Amino acid sequence: MAQLETETLAQVALSDSAAKRIAMIVQREAPGSRLRIAISGGGCSGFQYGFTFDAATQADDKIIAKDGAEVVIDETSLGLMQGALIDFVEDLAGAAFQIRNPQAAASCGCGNSFSPV
Repeated sequence: MAQLETETLAQVALSDSAAKRIAMIVQREAPGSRLRIAISGGGCSGFQYGFTFDAATQADDKIIAKDGAEVVIDETSLGLMQGALIDFVEDLAGAAFQIRNPQAAASCGCGNSFSPV
């Protein structure tokens, strides 16, 4: 069973704008869906973030909950995200989820991949 935390999980935080956007998007997904963030090998800088919506949870999943939004992160990915802020940013270039990760020593120009410290 996944562990539920409020707002922060092992020092991973969810911004107000990200929580609001996730809550809005999840209404169009299957019942019980949550945003899942997973880190995998690949990308320009070594590791890349993956964003999906998932109604299932695994035994090693942790859940961040804030203002009706829930984010699922597996234990391995969580280890590479200590101290990170999950944010949603809208500007003239577009709108996207961003992860401000202090565990990233370098990242690519698009922000979807990183190399750890």
